[in-house]
Amino acid sequence: MNTTLEEQAIDLGLTWHNRFADLGEAFHTLLRPTPLPSPRWVGTSESVARLLGLDLQWLESDLGAATFTGNLPIAGAQPLASVYSGHQFGHWAGQLGDGRAILLGEVDGPTGLLEVQLKGAGLTPYSRMGDGRAVLRSSIREFLCSEAMHALGIPTSRALGVTGSPAPVRREEIETAAVVTRVAPSFIRFGHFEHFSHSGQHAQLRTLADFVIDHFYPDCRAAPGNAYAALLAAVSERTAEMVAQWQAVGFCHGVMNTDNMSILGLTIDYGPFQFLDAFNPGHICNHSDTGGRYAYNRQPNIAYWNLFALGQALLPLMDDQQQALDALEPYKAHMPAALQRRMNAKLGLTRVQDGDAELTESLMKLMAADAVDFTIFWRRLSHAVTGNLEPVRDMFLQRDAFDTWATRWRERLQVLPGFDAGATSVQMLQTNPRVVLRNHLGEIAIRQARQGNFSELARLQNALEHPFEEVAGQEDLAAFPPDWASQIEISCSS
Repeated sequence: MNTTLEEQAIDLGLTWHNRFADLGEAFHTLLRPTPLPSPRWVGTSESVARLLGLDLQWLESDLGAATFTGNLPIAGAQPLASVYSGHQFGHWAGQLGDGRAILLGEVDGPTGLLEVQLKGAGLTPYSRMGDGRAVLRSSIREFLCSEAMHALGIPTSRALGVTGSPAPVRREEIETAAVVTRVAPSFIRFGHFEHFSHSGQHAQLRTLADFVIDHFYPDCRAAPGNAYAALLAAVSERTAEMVAQWQAVGFCHGVMNTDNMSILGLTIDYGPFQFLDAFNPGHICNHSDTGGRYAYNRQPNIAYWNLFALGQALLPLMDDQQQALDALEPYKAHMPAALQRRMNAKLGLTRVQDGDAELTESLMKLMAADAVDFTIFWRRLSHAVTGNLEPVRDMFLQRDAFDTWATRWRERLQVLPGFDAGATSVQMLQTNPRVVLRNHLGEIAIRQARQGNFSELARLQNALEHPFEEVAGQEDLAAFPPDWASQIEISCSS
């Protein structure tokens, strides 16, 4: 007698929910991942395995690798690809969707429900001209950056791990396939709302908005006025906080299309991202971004532009356009205020006072003029609170100008109630990371991984999971980038 497919499914011992699948066929297409040959683990995250309630020993087995490559069905999961639309590089792109990502469902883990998604799991009805696959290079970058951002305290999707396969994938050259298992409370994007609004499916738009409010923003129901305007305001606030954290740590997303913006204010879709090396406010990390739309210093305004697009999508659910505009207005004050709080923490200033914005701005101008390394500067400044400023001063060509700024900074510290240099240094060292995922560090790990050596990836992952710690043997990971690092080009190709 033939064994049924359900009997063949792998039972992970997890409780699965399929709330997004239950929204109806207008929202997705049910389909299974397309298997890949000879999958093996490239890297795994023990902390994410714990979040899901997975046994790490089983996870790292061949069976675990095959399961999270999409080669085997999972009992209780209901895999699907969702449909959405969006603006890409400022232009309406029409229908998009999960072109290579397949949502397995939600796992009821120790901390609550988490969606589990396989990126690179094969063709879907929304793949358009793509092949539904991801390559090892970009998958390693997404895996490492997801976990690095989490360790930095920045809202983000997480990554359970990366599996690799010898299957060839054509990009600019022939590469090998990989699958990232991504985890988040939800992968719903601004583009999901745009899709139903622009296509005139207003009943589905309301269904989606109600789903998001009920499960993620329940306070919007009790807010005065329109609940959907309250949702827009809440999303705006979360987005402002997220982008402020990006700016404070020198993170460039690289492709802030509306379909890459999380409705929960999470950093998602790690593609051509970069942490700044030399500080350049106009830095463009995405080689495909020829117009510089997503340059580092434009990210706060682009986030507002995207929120405005979300507001337009939600208009059919509001009483009038003014409700949407009013819901967006607080972003203009909230984002810079959130950023100033972050910058004050980096400077060791425990409260915001008049003049702090000018103090920060004058410093950033000096750093930009001398192309000062962003991460190393802040780390050295954290140590310098207790005395020697020379290692910081040595990073500047305009040393007299820096001396003038440093005098003002120290005077500002001295007027803090109960100021203690040692305690302030400790606080700054827990704010300004020693190690971030610089492009060249990722590139070194990728080059070794392509040869089947994952030791450097594991070493880098460990450092990124503890970015504020001073660990012997990791000096190279916290050093200035080599000259060749500036020649690395990252594009949307993945």
